[in-house]
Amino acid sequence: MGLRISINLQDEDLRHFRLIMREARQASARLQPEEIVAAAELILANVDRKRVPRFVLDRLTKLEIMIRMLTDHEWRLPQKDTVRVLNALAYFSEPEDLIPDHVPGLGFLDDAIMIELVVRELRHEIDAYEDFCDFRLNHDRRKGIKSKTSDITRDSWLDGRREALQARMRRRRSKSSADANTPKIL
Repeated sequence: MGLRISINLQDEDLRHFRLIMREARQASARLQPEEIVAAAELILANVDRKRVPRFVLDRLTKLEIMIRMLTDHEWRLPQKDTVRVLNALAYFSEPEDLIPDHVPGLGFLDDAIMIELVVRELRHEIDAYEDFCDFRLNHDRRKGIKSKTSDITRDSWLDGRREALQARMRRRRSKSSADANTPKIL
């Protein structure tokens, strides 16, 4: 039998997380993008997935997606959007966080909360990237791409799909940024 716990973050709690994120971004400003990504990957590598609550595991999956968005050479996230995702990952480049990761059951809770907060702000980027991955996977399965001439065609349809999804991502982000009720972390 499991136990369900709800956490309601008030405005002052969100202000605290914004402050932590701002400090993490300032500290990570001296790091190269590869170092920020490597730090986030290290978090994932250090997780004992058998001993971490499902809530945390679900958020770590989103952290993996954010890392892939930056490292997927076919997605080619524009620089401005890359900076937004790197800013989201900045928190994970700091060795000290609110709850030490080695504390059983709770060690990754602060990480999961921060992931949840940044995922809400990056939802359009994540949705677009997941749609791109689905499109790419389905097209590759359907076409069974193997020959060099197919790769040229593959590149052109990937380019078109990527451009359309990234344009959609920017439109949706612009539209939702007008919503002043959404707490901002990035």
